[in-house]
Amino acid sequence: MTKLRHWAPRAALIAVILTIPLVLGYWGAVHPALDSLAHFRLHLAVLIALLAIPTSFERTLRSIALALAILSVAAIASTLANPSGISVANAAATAMDAGPARYRLLQLNLRYDNRTPKQVLSLIGRVQPDVITLDEVSDAWREELKLIEHAYPYRVICEGSSHVGGVAILSRRPFLHPSRAECYSRGSLAIATVNFGGAAVDIGAIHLGWPWPHAQHWHVRKILAPIIQEKLPFSAILAGDLNAVWWSHTVRMLAAAGDLKPLGNIGPTWFIRSAPDVVRRYAGLPIDNIFVKGRVVPVSVTRLESVGSDHLPLLFEFGILPTEPQPAVHVRRNNWNWTIRRTGPVGTASRSDWKTT
Repeated sequence: MTKLRHWAPRAALIAVILTIPLVLGYWGAVHPALDSLAHFRLHLAVLIALLAIPTSFERTLRSIALALAILSVAAIASTLANPSGISVANAAATAMDAGPARYRLLQLNLRYDNRTPKQVLSLIGRVQPDVITLDEVSDAWREELKLIEHAYPYRVICEGSSHVGGVAILSRRPFLHPSRAECYSRGSLAIATVNFGGAAVDIGAIHLGWPWPHAQHWHVRKILAPIIQEKLPFSAILAGDLNAVWWSHTVRMLAAAGDLKPLGNIGPTWFIRSAPDVVRRYAGLPIDNIFVKGRVVPVSVTRLESVGSDHLPLLFEFGILPTEPQPAVHVRRNNWNWTIRRTGPVGTASRSDWKTT
């Protein structure tokens, strides 16, 4: 007890200092440097809560300890509440409307110099996803991926601007308009339209660069946001290594550009490769994510076992609603208010597709 009281002032001082980057991280829209601080929000909050324990043993510091504990709990709760994204658990009711068909997408940053490529190929063979989105597809990985070309014949593999490589989309389901499956922004984004049992869904694979002091924020705002807004207009899934946590301002910009919803609370997915898998799974950064829009309904997201990369694979299961939701058009004519709703499928133009209420 005496030792804890001796350390209480130091613990309080350290905890108070840590509140500065914690609070500044909420102002990521002001400057990218502050957004970089947001990446460590949960880590800072947990550390502050732990430091509040020895602080509370000193009677004169108990009010400070209580304030620190409240701040840390509020930071964790507000972050995990995921106000701007989709909770997979809460999407179960909507998934019932999507019918019995379920599809799977596997997202993985391969790690350009992965020493165990056979583990990756074995995982793909065991899981057998419908679509795969990949990051860091280096020249070595291009050769390895040829081994599963017969199983995933529909593919777009982008050349990156460095030895790390670009992104890729592999699919066992056919591409619609194969000529439109393209790479953008020096291989950091690939988009292809995939036919899921007659439903067209745009699939995007993305790999963002590092955050400030690197150019991630500028890259998203000036280059990627306009492309995503134009190329993902309807039902879509965007998956990749964002090098940014899902509550960051960078990710919010990306989501707003395409009217996308991120799947939050997936859990940590990245840590240095030499670290044990348990550290990556529980103390890493949640920088791999998936966005959806339109008819795509999330069912589940699972972090799979490590396959030699410094990122964990994500297995995303989803359904597809039978019709594209259409906005109502309000028209005022001859002192009558009309609400016109489209009831037919997208792409048709017959008069019977519309009704008035």
